[in-house]
Amino acid sequence: MNDMDELRAWMIALRTPDFGPAGLRDRLGEASGDIFAMLAGMHQLKALSEPARAWLRQPDEAQLAADMAWLSQPSHRFLRCTDADFPPQLETIPQPPAALFVVGDSSLLLYPQVAIVGARNASTAGLAHARAFALALAQAGFAITSGMADGIDGAAHLAALDNGAYTLAVIGTGPDRVYPRKHHALAKRIAEHGALISEFPPGTAARADHFPRRNRLIAGLSLGTLVIEAGLQSGSLITARLAAEQGREVFALPGSIHNPLARGCHRLIRDGARLVETATEIIETLAPAARMLGADLADRLATSGCENVEVPAVDTDDAALFNTHSSVGKDAEYRRLWTELGHEPATLDELVQRTGQSAAALSSMLLMLELQAKVETLPGNRYQRLARSVAAG
Repeated sequence: MNDMDELRAWMIALRTPDFGPAGLRDRLGEASGDIFAMLAGMHQLKALSEPARAWLRQPDEAQLAADMAWLSQPSHRFLRCTDADFPPQLETIPQPPAALFVVGDSSLLLYPQVAIVGARNASTAGLAHARAFALALAQAGFAITSGMADGIDGAAHLAALDNGAYTLAVIGTGPDRVYPRKHHALAKRIAEHGALISEFPPGTAARADHFPRRNRLIAGLSLGTLVIEAGLQSGSLITARLAAEQGREVFALPGSIHNPLARGCHRLIRDGARLVETATEIIETLAPAARMLGADLADRLATSGCENVEVPAVDTDDAALFNTHSSVGKDAEYRRLWTELGHEPATLDELVQRTGQSAAALSSMLLMLELQAKVETLPGNRYQRLARSVAAG
């Protein structure tokens, strides 16, 4: 049997009606990871439904051919739970997936990730918070994971993409579908510079029950989940609950008592989520788990002969604000400006003298830092670091 035969066998198993990921993984384990032996054993199951038996007797060859065509395309990966680089974070969650369909860079699933989720109808302030936290966390070395929904999800993805950082979108459709449809351009960018992930086979349309399943993967892949604005009925609360049940950290941003979109976050805080005001609080909390994940992955990949897969590090010092995950971080002059700016207000002329840069260059750099909520402009053409910046804490 060759690899194409094995992939076809996996597609038959995944598309078997009434046979979820838990059942598939259980049977696969009983067959010692042999998909062919597992399929042969499935024919003998007394509890198998009639639709499942009918499919196994005569699978839809046109459907399987379409699956194989999708899998053969560049940047498409079928990641099986038996593969050495299957993300170990998912092994311990309830009903871990048997396999994942990935569009983009599948190695990003091994990165330390932070999930950022929240309201679809987010406020302007909520969207700004999502962008600022996503940027700061990405610059510290975390990949930003979310569900590609409207509002907070989309803002977090875009903040990472716009700054040359990594982002992953776990979707509730097949890997060839985009939901919501307005996010076609966003999905294309994520596929090109990050990864789209689904446990649903190609062609699967959006259904209401798919999104809680999607949420368990968002929570499971991530070391922690940050909720930014959520009503009391928000799906983001499901992600947060799943994260807590999986032993992951849950962070919530507080808001006004008069804002309905803050009530879900306040409930999470009452239930034990960490109240956070800065990204530094999240970075410091998750850094030990990220380092442990990196060490475990390095050992696992080396044992499996996959030493060429990069295991990233997470930075927690001040330099983490400007590491190479950021387009800003690629210019050492930003580091120099940040150092010379210090914590006291400085005029543009003073910064020219300290850095040796022209006033025009510094003005452009300061504007970029101000847009990223790291610097504020004071009267008298003076500048200073933001005392409570979400990036710097």
